[in-house]
Amino acid sequence: MERKREKNEEGGIELEGINDERKEKVKKEDEEFSVERIFEDKEVPSWRKQLTVRAFAVSFLLSVMFCFIVMKLNLTTGIIPSLNVSAGLLGFFFVKTWTKLIAKSGMLRQPFTRQENTVIQTCVVASAGIAFSGGFGSYLFGMSEQIAQQSEHRTDGFNYKNPSLGWMIGFLFVVSFLGLFSVVPLRKIMIIDFKLTYPSGTATAHLINSFHTPEGAKLAKKQVRELGKFFSFSFLWGFFQWFFTAGEDCGFASFPTFGLKAYEYKFFFDFSATYVGVGMICPHIINVSVLVGGILSWGIMWPLIENRKGDWYSADLPPDNFGGLQGYKVFIGIAMILGDGLYNFFKVLSRTLIGLFLKLHERKANSQIPVTQHSFPSIESQSYDDQCRSQLFLKDQIPIWFAVGGYVAIAAVSTATLPHIFHHLKWYHIIVIYIFAPALAFCNAFGCGLTDWSLASTYGKLAIFTIGAWAGASHGGILAGLAACGVMMNIVSTASDLMQDFKTGYLTLASPRSMFVSQVIGTAMGCVISPCVFWIFYKAFPDIGYPTSSYPAPFATVYYNMAKLGVEGFSALPKNCLKLCYVFFAAAILINMIRDGLGKKRSWFIPLPMAMAIPFYLGSYFAIDMCVGSLILYIWQKLNKAKADAFGPAVASGLICGDGMWTLPSSILALAGVKPPICMKFISRATNNRVDKFLGS
Repeated sequence: MERKREKNEEGGIELEGINDERKEKVKKEDEEFSVERIFEDKEVPSWRKQLTVRAFAVSFLLSVMFCFIVMKLNLTTGIIPSLNVSAGLLGFFFVKTWTKLIAKSGMLRQPFTRQENTVIQTCVVASAGIAFSGGFGSYLFGMSEQIAQQSEHRTDGFNYKNPSLGWMIGFLFVVSFLGLFSVVPLRKIMIIDFKLTYPSGTATAHLINSFHTPEGAKLAKKQVRELGKFFSFSFLWGFFQWFFTAGEDCGFASFPTFGLKAYEYKFFFDFSATYVGVGMICPHIINVSVLVGGILSWGIMWPLIENRKGDWYSADLPPDNFGGLQGYKVFIGIAMILGDGLYNFFKVLSRTLIGLFLKLHERKANSQIPVTQHSFPSIESQSYDDQCRSQLFLKDQIPIWFAVGGYVAIAAVSTATLPHIFHHLKWYHIIVIYIFAPALAFCNAFGCGLTDWSLASTYGKLAIFTIGAWAGASHGGILAGLAACGVMMNIVSTASDLMQDFKTGYLTLASPRSMFVSQVIGTAMGCVISPCVFWIFYKAFPDIGYPTSSYPAPFATVYYNMAKLGVEGFSALPKNCLKLCYVFFAAAILINMIRDGLGKKRSWFIPLPMAMAIPFYLGSYFAIDMCVGSLILYIWQKLNKAKADAFGPAVASGLICGDGMWTLPSSILALAGVKPPICMKFISRATNNRVDKFLGS
C-alpha cells in the first residue's frame, strides 16, 4: 500500500499513513457526528440572498430593544452580560413567524435559513455593541460638565464637552468602521489556518444550527414562550413600581430590606428584575465577587475611613467631593481595575504571542512535509464538515485592496474630522493611534479567539494615559485622553467582534461577505440608534451621572478620573489614598496570580478583582440582586438541571429585556412631565413620630 503523510485529528503528523480500513472508519464516525450532513439536502443561498430585507427589518427592531437594555446597564452599573442567546432566539422567532404567515398566503419566495439567522445575529450584536464601545456610560459621558464638576475641586477653569446628538453620531461614524477593515485580510489565517476557537462565536453558531433542526425548532418555540412570559412580567413589574416613585428615595427600589442602617451603606434588595436576570446569566463567581467587593468596601473600609473625617480629609467637605470620602471610593476602585486590567493584558498578550508562535511553527512544519501528487493532506485530513465550511468560507473573498483602501480612506477622513469635534485631540495624536491600531486590533482579535476575552477597555485605558500625558494638562489632556480612548476602544472592539462573527458564519455556512456587510449595516444602525437612545436618557433624567441618580453612570466618573490621574498625577488625592491605591493595585495582581496558579478547578472560591471593584463606588444593592438570580438558577439546576440549562438563559433574557424596555415608556413619561402619583418612603420610628407631630400641629 502506498504511504502517505497526513494530519491526524489533533493536528499532529502521522508519518506512516492511514490504511483504507482506518479511513473508512474515520469517514463513518465523521458521518455519525456531522452537523453539515443534517443540512446537506438544503441549498446554501448566495451571499446576496442571505442579506434579505426582512432580516434587516427584524435586526433594526431588535437593535432598538437591545440598545435600550445595554444603555440602561451602562448607566446603572456597567455590568453587561452576553445577550447573544437572546438576539439569536428572538431573531429566529420573529423571522420564522414572518415566513409562516407569508407561507399561508402562498407568497413566500425564500425560506428562512440558518445563514439568514446568522446575518440577523451579527447585525443586532454589532448595533448593540456600539452602545457599549460608544462610551455612553464611560469615556464619552465622562467628558460632560456634570461628571467633571463632581471630580474637580474648583468651580471653573476645567474643560468639558457636553453631549450633543450631532457630534456623537458624527464621532461614531468616523471611528466605528476602522476595526472592521483592519482585520478582514486576516480572516483565513485566524479561522482556517490557526483554527482559533472563538468560544462565544462557536456557541452562537451551535445555537443557530440547533434552531434549524426539527428538534431544535421545537425547543426554540418553548424557549421563546418562556422568554415572552418573563418579558411581560418584568415589563409590568417595572410599570407597577413606577407608581410609587414620586420623590427621591421612594418606591420598591429604596426598600430597606436589611434595616435602615444597612440601607444607608447600600445593602438592600432593590427588586430589580434586570439584575436578577443578569445574575442568572453571569457565572456564580462573578456574582459572589461583586458581593464580596461590596462587603469589603461599604461594610468595612468606608465606615472606617469615615471615622477618620477631620484627620484624613476635611470634615466640612460635602459627601460627593473628591477631596473627601468620595475620592477614596473612586480611586481605590480605579487602582483595582488597573491592577486587574494590567495583569490580564500581559497574560492575554503573552498567551497571544506564544499561541501565534506555535501556530506559525506548526504551519511551517506542515509546509515542509513533501506531498506526492496522490496525497492532499489539507483535503483528506479534514472532516466532511470542515471541507464544506472551508470551501464556502474561501469562496466569497473580500479583496485585500478593498480592506486596505477602506482603512486608509476612513483613517484619512477621521484624522481630518476628529480635531474639529475634539479641539484638544490633534491630528498627529490620531495618526499615531491609527499606525498602532491594526497591530493592537490583531492582538485583541487573536487573544479573543484563544480566551474569549476582549481587552478593548484595557487598550482604551492605555490610550487615556499615553495621549492624555502627551497632550498635557494645560492643553486639555483630560479630554484628549478620553477622546483617544474612544478611538482605540472602537477599533479593537469591532475587530474582535467581526472575527467572532466570521467564526459563527464559518460554522453556519454563512458567507464572509454577508457577515461583513451585516456587520457594517449593524454598526451603521448602532451609530444612529445608540446616541438617540442615550439622548432620551440624558433629556428625560436631568440628574443622570450623579451618585444619587437612578442612572449614576459610575464608569463615566471612573474614566474621567483615570484621565485626570494620567494628566495631573497624584497631587489631588486625599491623605493616605495613594498608599491604599498601591495596596489594592498589588492585591489585584496577587489575587489573579493565585487564581491562575491554582488552576480552574481549585480557584473557584477566589473572587475576581475586576468584579470586586465595581461596587466600591456604587454599593452592594445590585450585587444582592445578582446573587438572588444566581441562587434561583442554582436551586433550579439542583431540582432539574436539564430544564434549567435549556430555559435558564431564556428566563433571564426575558427579565432583562422586559425591565430594559420599560425604560422607553418611563423616559417618554418623564419627557412629557408626567410624574408618578405616589411616594412610598421608608423612615425610622423616631422620624415617623416627628412627622406625625408636625402634621398634627
